[in-house]
Amino acid sequence: MTTITDIPDSEASQARAKRNVTVLVLAQAILGAQMPMIFTIGGLAGQSLASNPCFATLPISLIVLASMLSATPMSAIMQRWGRRAGFFVGATGGIAGGLVGALGLYLASFPIFLLGSFLTGIYMSAHGFYRFAAADTASDAFRPKAISYVMAGGLASAIIGPQVVKLTSDAFVIPFLGTYAAVVAVNVLGFFLFLLIDIPTPPRVARGAAQGRSRLQLLTTPTIAVAVICGTVSYALMNLVMTSTPLAVVGCGFTRDNAADIVTSHVLAMYVPSFFTGHLIARFGVKPIMGLGLMILLGAGLVALQGVELGNFFVALVLLGIGWNFGFIGATTLLASAHTAEERGRMQGLNDLIVFGGVTVASLSSGGLMNCSGGSPVEGWTAVNMAMAPALVLAGGALIWLMFQPKEKLA
Repeated sequence: MTTITDIPDSEASQARAKRNVTVLVLAQAILGAQMPMIFTIGGLAGQSLASNPCFATLPISLIVLASMLSATPMSAIMQRWGRRAGFFVGATGGIAGGLVGALGLYLASFPIFLLGSFLTGIYMSAHGFYRFAAADTASDAFRPKAISYVMAGGLASAIIGPQVVKLTSDAFVIPFLGTYAAVVAVNVLGFFLFLLIDIPTPPRVARGAAQGRSRLQLLTTPTIAVAVICGTVSYALMNLVMTSTPLAVVGCGFTRDNAADIVTSHVLAMYVPSFFTGHLIARFGVKPIMGLGLMILLGAGLVALQGVELGNFFVALVLLGIGWNFGFIGATTLLASAHTAEERGRMQGLNDLIVFGGVTVASLSSGGLMNCSGGSPVEGWTAVNMAMAPALVLAGGALIWLMFQPKEKLA
């Protein structure tokens, strides 16, 4: 089967692949900084605007919902007009989301603030395709490393984002208004950055030519099914816990700066392993690394359940980031090797639709579990972490099942 990265392993193609990875690493670092910024303050800002504390994390949930709804159209745009066009659309969504979110804060309007969050989801959808774009011009040998390096760009965003929050959250009389102005600025930078990307637009499929497998056929392919399940669970559980973390930290008597530092440590843990995740996959195989990621996610939940001291929050969120990294990069690598060029737009859009659908459910559940499942922040935090168990059982069972499938049934 010819995959999306069957490109001649020439010096020119390697140079192009490395250039694209460099651009995408910078995009992950600069534009990606807005995600830890928004995830740090989104729930706190929502709590200050919402009439019901159960809706505090609704702004974050709407970002994820919009990302889910945008995934298929975004993939279609990239399939039709190329990655650059799709990334331009994403940056435009980020600018609109920052402006409307700032307006909502200025007017103290929760509905307008929610609209801004929804528009930000367009950026988040495009951001999800950085990892796939890294694989487009990479050789088979370079593919897992390319994906891993691009994800490693989040290391800078982990440092930049929360620190920008510290500098900007109280820059104006209205809390968090300065942070949303900074969100607009990083998306403007993205327009200039994406001018440097060099990924060919996929050739149009001639009428009557092979179209590849249908969506149903793709999803019933064992390798693809398990990649989607594990990617969804890894991302959804990370979002479930991270969304509630600032609320839990502040609710347990610590400061917003403490919450920002914990989010920083978490996002660092999400991306630092990317410097060697690709090498680990090349050395040990993708399935063992995915399994290790799921086990580390389990460890994060167990640590969080042991107490609500700052040390517990830090360790749990670090483990959460590492587990996400192994599980999600592993699932992305597995998926990228299981479809053809003709199926790329169809499969990648479908994958992100499902992944962010799961993340939307997790994000919506997070606020309810945190604020409305008990009488105290401690009880809410316990409920959030207990909710990880069923999804981990599903993903772990699917991965074990795949490992015992005959090779002829995997494709």
